[in-house]
Amino acid sequence: MISGRIISIDNGNKNIVDFATVYLKGTKFGGSTNREGFYHIHALPGDYTLVVSAVGYRTVEKKVSLKRGERIKMNITLVPKEQMLEEVTVVSTGVSRVKRSAFNAVAVDTKELKNSTKSLSEALAKAPGMKLRESGGVGSDMQLMLDGFSGKHVKIFIDGVPQEGVGSSFGLNNIPVNFADRIEVYKGVVPVGFGTDAIGGVVNIVTNKKRRNCFLDASYSYGSFNTHKSHVNFGQTFKNGFTYEISAFQNYSDNDYYIDADHVEQWKEDGSTVITDETFHVKRFNDTFHNEAVIAKIGVTDKLWADRLMFGFTYSNMYKEIQTGVRQHTVFGEKHRKGHSLMPSLEYNKRNLFVKGLDIVLTANYNRNATTNVDTASYQYNWFGERKIKTNGRGEQSEQYSRADNDNWNATLTVNYRIAKAHTLTFNNVWNTFHRTNTSLLTGAEIEDEFSKDTRKNIAGLSYRFMPSEHWNLSAFGKYYHQYVSGPVATDDKGTDYVLVERTVHSAGYGAAGTYFILPELQAKLSYEKAYRLPTIEEMFGDEDLESGEVNIRPENSDNVNLNISYSKNIGKHSVYVEGGLIYRNTKDYIQRNIQDLSGGKENATYTNYGKVVTKGYNLSARYSFSKWFSIGGNFTQMDVRDMEKYQIGSTGTSTPNLTYKARMANVPYMFADSDVTFYWHGLGKKGNILTVTYDNQYLHSFCYNSEVIGTNSDEYTVPNQFSHNLSVSYSLQNGRYNVSFECHNITDENLYDNFSLQKAGRAFYGKVRVYFGK
Repeated sequence: MISGRIISIDNGNKNIVDFATVYLKGTKFGGSTNREGFYHIHALPGDYTLVVSAVGYRTVEKKVSLKRGERIKMNITLVPKEQMLEEVTVVSTGVSRVKRSAFNAVAVDTKELKNSTKSLSEALAKAPGMKLRESGGVGSDMQLMLDGFSGKHVKIFIDGVPQEGVGSSFGLNNIPVNFADRIEVYKGVVPVGFGTDAIGGVVNIVTNKKRRNCFLDASYSYGSFNTHKSHVNFGQTFKNGFTYEISAFQNYSDNDYYIDADHVEQWKEDGSTVITDETFHVKRFNDTFHNEAVIAKIGVTDKLWADRLMFGFTYSNMYKEIQTGVRQHTVFGEKHRKGHSLMPSLEYNKRNLFVKGLDIVLTANYNRNATTNVDTASYQYNWFGERKIKTNGRGEQSEQYSRADNDNWNATLTVNYRIAKAHTLTFNNVWNTFHRTNTSLLTGAEIEDEFSKDTRKNIAGLSYRFMPSEHWNLSAFGKYYHQYVSGPVATDDKGTDYVLVERTVHSAGYGAAGTYFILPELQAKLSYEKAYRLPTIEEMFGDEDLESGEVNIRPENSDNVNLNISYSKNIGKHSVYVEGGLIYRNTKDYIQRNIQDLSGGKENATYTNYGKVVTKGYNLSARYSFSKWFSIGGNFTQMDVRDMEKYQIGSTGTSTPNLTYKARMANVPYMFADSDVTFYWHGLGKKGNILTVTYDNQYLHSFCYNSEVIGTNSDEYTVPNQFSHNLSVSYSLQNGRYNVSFECHNITDENLYDNFSLQKAGRAFYGKVRVYFGK
């Protein structure tokens, strides 16, 4: 028999390593450490190699010789890895490949970004195939584009909990990077454990759940456009397992940056309007944004009946002024919205429940958020901030003073059952229900709409994983989708009469994913899925303002294929990582966001099913690092998203050919790249201090707002080539206890655009201070 205790040394402190895997190499003899870090292994006499591994620590191997009747005591000390991520090989700072998993996934380590002013969405820009698309400055609408799919095609999770319907305060561009321990990106085919209906992929924000005695992480940053950001996170786990944690953050910005505006309206003294082709350099003036959020958790950890049981409560508040419509030439001077959200939550997980190998994770939350849209101005504004009295009533877009009350329930259940070492069954079920009521406040009295908007969604999945050796494994899965939708539909062109429409959708999907190590350093991954994506709340019900929903919109269905090959090699102090991926998507009933012209020169966004769309493309990623002193890497992505509908939607038979057949889809970037280089100076001034200098850039190739058949020859409908550069310098003292950083974004003051004609901020400067105390 061999037994002992597994501990770790982290920042000079000894910590117990529970649930570490301990086994005799090449045999079936093994087990895991208990809550106190102890292990016991019974084996036949002989010479063995004892292997100890744990998430976030370097694997240790020790020779051991067992004799009959003898008991050996062997304590092992583990050394933490630079990055703590299950099934990961760290090849350099920044992005790493989730290894052994058959799914095409990468992980973004946020450790080295915690001293920056980046949000979670900005941190994601380092992942291959990922593009962040924003419509303005701090707090603006944001979409993630992943391998040609954007917006609602990419689902967002926090610790495996879906974030649909949680409110804009928890958009990834409003959450500081310090909030996360790492970010996992699953591209295309997604593991059943997420229980999602994503077609484009999944982004999972993983927070730090390590047992920590006592810690405090606080930061504040200030920068251009009167931008203030702060974050504080503190908590403690006592010896009896009682745990508490509080996290709070806020963002504020005037967003008063300069833009180049075309088709600017100017008013003469006689009240007439003049529009010239001249371009004016103007300053935004109605774009202030601020949000605040507090997340509190309390519970117990490391109990016989629960590894983790936490009760949480989240409060968030938001205020946002609306500067433009869905295009930049529409200007608002007083339009705004505000809202708040309350969300209690429950989290429970237990390994080896009842029997060894049976793990369960259960989460539940209820989110009550209210958003009020205010558009009651009696004036019309232009880009110079001038105003004139409206002659056709109140409202810059359309007169409204209304509140949308949203009730969103969500529950997830994941059960894993490991049968020996080679077989694993996973069952996941996600249940979600949403209810919205709209109330008009225009008259001073609350007048509730006749019809509410409701949806219930349930997605169940079952997967089987076969892992006979470390060289290859295979997963096969099936999913069942169910959705009920109820909402009003207009019966006339004016939108004054409505009827209640109900519908129910049932679908089944399936897929498989496998991986094989051709060489220890060379890995191939292949996956396929018949996937369905159920319409989201925004696509069905809109945002009660500039986005119009469509209750009758149909789910998308898609055949998805992913092939990925990666190579990683460590040679002494040198680390090299290269990967390439091929993507194919054949999507039917593709849900497209369009711009609809309204009376008075206004527009809003609408959603519609658009026949067939085929996506083909590839992305490349490479990174090299030298010891702990230097890292350089980058990503390149090209995606061909084509309209494959031969005949015009709505036409009968083959009567009307589709003019955009085989053309690129509108407003979809198809070629973009990024790169970065980082230098580290360890021990500058004193041992434990680090100076970090990072330069990074982003390139976006020109693309059309409209179909390329219509907009190719018109600058008005074309986003130009863009190449932006950023520089950051940070200095960390006393092993990360005190930190200060300085950043310059968009050094060359490039004109940057992501969505339609909406221009983002130019050159900007930011500074940040951060302190961290903890064990």
